[in-house]
Amino acid sequence: MKKYYLCIDLKTFYASVECVERRLDPFNTNLVVADPSRGNGALCLAISPKMKMLGVKNRCRLFEIPPNIKYIIAVPRMRKYIEYSSNIYGIYLKYFSKDDVYVYSIDEAFIDITSYLKLYKKEPIELAKIVTNDIFETYGITATAGVGTNMYLSKIAMDVLAKHNSSNMDWLDETKYQEIFWHHKPLTDFWQIGHGIERRLAKMRLFDMYDVAHCKPERLYKEFGINAGYLIDHAWGRENCTIEQIKSYKPKRNSISNSQVLFQDYPFEKARLILKEMVELGSLRLIKNNLVTNTISLYIGYSKDIIPATNVMVHFENFTNVYTELVKNFLKLFDTRVNSRVMIRRIGISFNDVVNPGDIQLSLFVDQMKVEKERNLEMAIGNIRNRMGKNAIIRGMNLEEGATTIIRNKLIGGHNAE
Repeated sequence: MKKYYLCIDLKTFYASVECVERRLDPFNTNLVVADPSRGNGALCLAISPKMKMLGVKNRCRLFEIPPNIKYIIAVPRMRKYIEYSSNIYGIYLKYFSKDDVYVYSIDEAFIDITSYLKLYKKEPIELAKIVTNDIFETYGITATAGVGTNMYLSKIAMDVLAKHNSSNMDWLDETKYQEIFWHHKPLTDFWQIGHGIERRLAKMRLFDMYDVAHCKPERLYKEFGINAGYLIDHAWGRENCTIEQIKSYKPKRNSISNSQVLFQDYPFEKARLILKEMVELGSLRLIKNNLVTNTISLYIGYSKDIIPATNVMVHFENFTNVYTELVKNFLKLFDTRVNSRVMIRRIGISFNDVVNPGDIQLSLFVDQMKVEKERNLEMAIGNIRNRMGKNAIIRGMNLEEGATTIIRNKLIGGHNAE
């Protein structure tokens, strides 16, 4: 049976929410979502459709907006955006089972509408229109929609066609895709093709999807490895993955990671403090989820990419989730592998191959009573924070100059929560 997928994107979501909250029309209002406290170089998380009509690029910096354009600056309110996103998800559930809805991001979702076309006696585009109209009438948010015979085509129909026509929706099957997109440029308009992949394809003298589709597979596999399979399928408009498969997928290995872009360039010692804070929060997360690890990774990105990033991993003998053990191993990596003479702007940590403590054998060479005492202390800290707020109890290091935990505890996704 032929399948149909619907891909929905909430148009300039953050900016639209801010306009709706102010009873303003996003298509007639100059508004940007940015935190002016971060200076004139603050990143605009979203701009209203009216700003786009004036030629302002999405995800620009404040200083890049032409001085002749007058606009409203809305400070990000991530909790408010999550609230709107959750409410709009509720609209999807009015029409479809949650098993057929895959939330791709805060403002985007895929829906398998195959079995609902007969139920509602509607064509795919008609059903898409019903849902997007409901979103607009209920919450004032304009949505774009793409319909496709697989998930990839629904995404391309939305990203490249629907966002550029007055109806805010369009459709694709493999035949129409090949007619319209085999010679479409740039390649970066296509889902999962960034500038790096585009450059690598250009070196192979492959400049559009027609070239990729008709290239010898061996050449692509030599250059891209296993990912060549996705490129070849997408060049032909094919995609075998379904929402059912996505929801049933269980990774063989699990990890917990965290990263942050620092508010400014940090010298070695101050970045070391940030790392300790991040390890503490990661340790509490492991304990909360009853997980342990014996493999960690550290990523350090240097200011203005002056030198290549440091990306290292270490495996240690005993599984653990207690802060003192984890921070000891992270600091050893940091002190021995990070360039202390170059300013640091990005830090990422990862706890790899995490498992339940019941799945491993305890070591005879570890003082289990001491470990359990520290774990209980950290669990108590976590419980207090859960009940009273993340900043209800803090370590002394969180008060040192350059520490970021107290500030970041007030953020969601790195942005203002309220």
